Amino acid sequence: MGGIDLWTTLLLTLYGIVVFLGQGAPVVLAYGMPSLGPRDDAAAKPSPEVSVIIAARNEEEDLPACLDDLLHQDLRARGGRMEVLVVDGGSTDRTAEVARAHPLGPRVIPEPPLPPGWVGKNWACHTGSREARGDALLFLDADVRLAPEAVRVALARLESTGADLLTLAARVVMEGFWERVVLPLYTQFVLTYFRSPHVNDDGSERAMANGQFMLFSRAGYEKVGGHAAVRGDILEDVRLAQEVKRRGGRIRLYWAPDLLTTRMYRNRKELREGLLKNLHGTRFSLGRQVGFAAAILAFFLSPFVLAGLGVWERNWIWVAVAGFLIAVTLAKQAGFQRALRAPLRYALTYPLGCLFYLDLLARSIHRGTTDRQVTWKGRTYAMDGDGSLPPP
Repeated sequence: MGGIDLWTTLLLTLYGIVVFLGQGAPVVLAYGMPSLGPRDDAAAKPSPEVSVIIAARNEEEDLPACLDDLLHQDLRARGGRMEVLVVDGGSTDRTAEVARAHPLGPRVIPEPPLPPGWVGKNWACHTGSREARGDALLFLDADVRLAPEAVRVALARLESTGADLLTLAARVVMEGFWERVVLPLYTQFVLTYFRSPHVNDDGSERAMANGQFMLFSRAGYEKVGGHAAVRGDILEDVRLAQEVKRRGGRIRLYWAPDLLTTRMYRNRKELREGLLKNLHGTRFSLGRQVGFAAAILAFFLSPFVLAGLGVWERNWIWVAVAGFLIAVTLAKQAGFQRALRAPLRYALTYPLGCLFYLDLLARSIHRGTTDRQVTWKGRTYAMDGDGSLPPP
């Protein structure tokens, strides 16, 4: 009996250490993220012209505010030059009309018919890049909101670091219940999966980018083959970043909550569709999805199982260990809620967020093992990196 107790104690200790370290990993990574703010590079006067390219498909609601922010950029006042191109990706709303009527006067480019093998956004970005005149190319999403200094500061940092690609992580605005439950977990998963601070290490193979704000030098963009090199990838930002690193290029990734904000999803349907697309992209991996589900169960939900078993067996040591791990997780969740400027009380909902993710993973596995298709922005793509499917 003594041996059994000893082994039980050792296993319980090891389990507690693993879960504790797993919860600590995103905290360490978050503290390691370099940041960029309005006062950084304040005296810099960028020299190259930047072309801002917005791939817009049914964006009449978000586009005006984005163009307003571009209109009020302080870049021109500091001697910089900027052109704005809106590529209308076959919108069925008033996206093109809204863009043409805006005081900024962007160039509105109708997207040519989508060729086989291309994802819509990649085709729009590629189309815009071929029309752009700038020495730097900024690919911007319509749902992004910019501080007046954002483009200038980013462009100055691109120049000063000699980076091929500079990308900013936005503060995600969360207004709905499910956004506040799920997106703080999403932030942690991204930090942990990509080891985000290591992206800025030129000797590391870690690579990622935020497709909402990707600023390339013209030479860096052309060196990787531009969006044509990732034509069939829904997660084009990550794939472009990987190409930059693979070809010996330099990436700079910054947390920029005071320069960049976005509200990614406005309801539960958009949230589910968007995160499901991000989970599997067009390169499905059953092993990755199963591993992700196992990690959620092990690091977030298993302490509740341990607590229940402890109460059932009247083993208060198990209950105490489980309670400690749950408290650690709650504290970490509260920290992320605060950093993301979301209500602290939603830290208590993290088990619900985990269940939401497990449901997404189940859906992802079902899609990946049956129809092998991804739907995004009204278009359907093959789940093997093959891009768009022919219409039915």
